[in-house]
This record gives sequence, C-alpha cells and structure tokens, in this order.
Amino acid sequence: MTLRHFVTLDDLSSAEFRHLIHRAIQLKTLTHPYEPLKNKVMAMVFEKSSTRTRISFEAGMAQFGGSAIFLSPRDTQLGRGEPVEDSARVISRMVDVIMLRTHTHQTVETFATCSRVPVINGLTDRFHPCQLLADMQTYQEHRGDIAGKTVAWIGDGNNMCHSYIQAARLLDFQLRIACPAGYQPEPALVRQAGERVFLTHNPHEAAERADLVVTDVWASMGHEEEQALRREAFSQFKVDASVMAVAATDALFMHCLPAHREEEVSTGVLEGPHSVVWDEAENRLHAQKALLEFLLCPTREVAHA
Repeated sequence: MTLRHFVTLDDLSSAEFRHLIHRAIQLKTLTHPYEPLKNKVMAMVFEKSSTRTRISFEAGMAQFGGSAIFLSPRDTQLGRGEPVEDSARVISRMVDVIMLRTHTHQTVETFATCSRVPVINGLTDRFHPCQLLADMQTYQEHRGDIAGKTVAWIGDGNNMCHSYIQAARLLDFQLRIACPAGYQPEPALVRQAGERVFLTHNPHEAAERADLVVTDVWASMGHEEEQALRREAFSQFKVDASVMAVAATDALFMHCLPAHREEEVSTGVLEGPHSVVWDEAENRLHAQKALLEFLLCPTREVAHA
C-alpha cells in the first residue's frame, strides 16, 4: 500500500477531494455497523487545545472499530525536547495513523517525512485542511457542487483562509478575500490560485452576490496577545446583517468555531437562517471518517460499506 499523508489539501487531487465529500455524505447516512478500522490505533498529538478536532477523530475511530490515544506535550517526551524526527519514528512503529494539531506547520511536515504511517494535519499555524473537508461537505449537502460558485472570506488571512485558497483551486470556485491591511494571506498561495482569488479590504465588496460567506476569530490560537490590536484592526470586518444582505439571497454562512459573538460575527447571523455552522461542526466527524478510510483502506470499494 502506498503511504499517503494529509498535510494540506494539495495532497489530494480534485477528484479525490470530491470523492471524500461524497463518501462523507454516504457515511453520514449509514444505519448499520461498519468497522473498517477494527483493531487500528490512532495517535492524536495535541500541542493546542481542541474541542471539535479531538472529539471528531476520537469518535470516528471508535465508530470505525478502532481506538485513539491522546498525547500532549505534558505527557510525552515531545514536551521535554525530544527531536520531532525521533518521536515520529517511534510513534509510527506503534500505531496505524497519526494526527497532529501543532503550533508550527513544519512539525507536521517533519512527522510526515519520518513516519511509517499516514500523518494527518489536524491544524497548524498555516493550514487547516480537515475543516475544509467538512465545509465543502456541508455546502454540497445544502447547495450541491461548489464549482463555479463564489465564496467570500472575511477576516484574517490565517490558516483557514490558506486552506480555502487551496480548495478554490481544487474545486474550481471563486474566492474573494476581505482582510485589513497587514493581515492578508501568504502572497505565494494567492499567486498559485491565479484568477480564482480576489483580494480586497472591503467586506461588502467581497460578499456581493456570494454563495457562501465564511469567517473566523480575529485572533487565532497563538495570537491572543494581539487581541486588543486585532480588535481595532478588524472592527469593520464583522459579518453582520448588512454583509449578508449583499450576498446571494440563498447564501450560506459558515464559521469553523468557536465563535466570538458580536466580534467577527453577529449573533443574528450565527443563529440566523443563512447559518449552517452546526451542520458544519457535525460534519467534521463524517468528513474525517471518510479521510481515515481513504488513507488506511484505499482498496476498499464504496459498495462494501
């Protein structure tokens, strides 16, 4: 079996991305036991706190007949300075798949280089590809294929924004990014996306006739000390009723959560008719089960499930 990792969305082809979306929808509707990962073990390495990532992966492994081990720097030699390369070599000899939620993207890349088993990026400072699997599944469920649609990203040019840029290339949608000056996404990623990405400093311009509006917290984990500075810089980038009013009439609103109500999004939008954030959160479970099956059971036919 060829070893595959999921470090960024670019580890997938467009066809594979769409397969995962549709497979996640299938798995969501299963009514009978299905345990393709029976006796398989996942190591979950967390340097950052988590709700949705931990629960979805742990529950997904359990539902697939496997198990998951939670590892934090407090409990392992990673927290005492053991080289990442050494940890990757050791852990990958004892488990079947490794998921990491880390501060630096380089940690996941190093794990993937040294690991004997598939490595999954559960979130880094640069990318959050697992969330995009869930987001795109959610859009597919509510509106069909996202190809040719327009997505508005409003807020920080952060790890989520970077993964949306990659998704725009793979799934062929237009992405309008509205960020304050100084908080734009990485220029190299924007260049790679070409005409699929448009940058602006005006959230209403980004949201005009958009089919999907997405935002995230203004200060991601690791930027908490910048909270006051960012609150001032992003004060005009709140997704509220005025922003959704210029989007398409049937536009969806997404947020990877946790949300800070009345900062990056108004309560009215988060709880309103455009919002699908609770479906989006649930779909982390189903999308990641599809991903685990894809990485660990690549020869399994969909019809067998």
